[in-house]
Amino acid sequence: MNQMCVHSAEVILLGTGTSVGVPALGCDCAVCMSANPKNNRTRCSIAIRTAEGTILIDTGPDMRSQLLREKIPLVHAVVYTHEHADHLFGLDDLRLFPFRLGTPVPLYCETSVETRIRKSFDYAFSDRQETHPGATPRLEFETINAVDPFTVLGVDFQPLRLSHGPHFDVLGFRIGNFAYCTDTNFIPDASLDLLSGVETFVVDALRWKTHPTHFCVKEACEVAERIQAKRTFLTHICHDLEHESTNAALPPGVELAYDGLRLQIEV
Repeated sequence: MNQMCVHSAEVILLGTGTSVGVPALGCDCAVCMSANPKNNRTRCSIAIRTAEGTILIDTGPDMRSQLLREKIPLVHAVVYTHEHADHLFGLDDLRLFPFRLGTPVPLYCETSVETRIRKSFDYAFSDRQETHPGATPRLEFETINAVDPFTVLGVDFQPLRLSHGPHFDVLGFRIGNFAYCTDTNFIPDASLDLLSGVETFVVDALRWKTHPTHFCVKEACEVAERIQAKRTFLTHICHDLEHESTNAALPPGVELAYDGLRLQIEV
């Protein structure tokens, strides 16, 4: 990755909630019923806004409302962490953008994610593209892996292999002095080494109790202590974590993320 030429960019946390979102359907707990907007959490995704355009990491089911809320009129590219529905199934709402871009939307993903997209959105790769183009997303795949850096709209991405439970691998990403590691409960040493010098770190922390596929708060704070970023934000949050009371209990430099949080980074 080229660290010689430094530019600023803005990261917007579009969604910071777990796979069912907060409030959860049918739940009347204090967090789900809270009037504090920071306790309302849509499914996890971020936008990176640069001089050359907007890059999304993941297209969750809430993508359309997230983009409208943050007044983001155009997406130029998408980078995927993994294939799970809460990170993928807003993809159809990309279909307006090729008309404005004049090209298909490039999707940067591992081959397993491409396979899932081709299966779940098979109509996007059929003759419907010709017969009913307005109802069909135009997509172009760019294959990435867990080792090799890649560049999107002039921004360098360093992939980070993460474990999302014992039998499923996902990607996190380092972008300049910022790193995003959602949906994980284990970061291998090789990936931790690549996080050295990160100043802003966003990491999975589902709840207080341990979980088989996500960091709990204690585990996320232990990782934050090892990385020593200036600021760590916890994401992929369920309704166990009330925003204000949880923040009051977190160590210095660690806080809950929230939908709409904006961060300035160097890329």
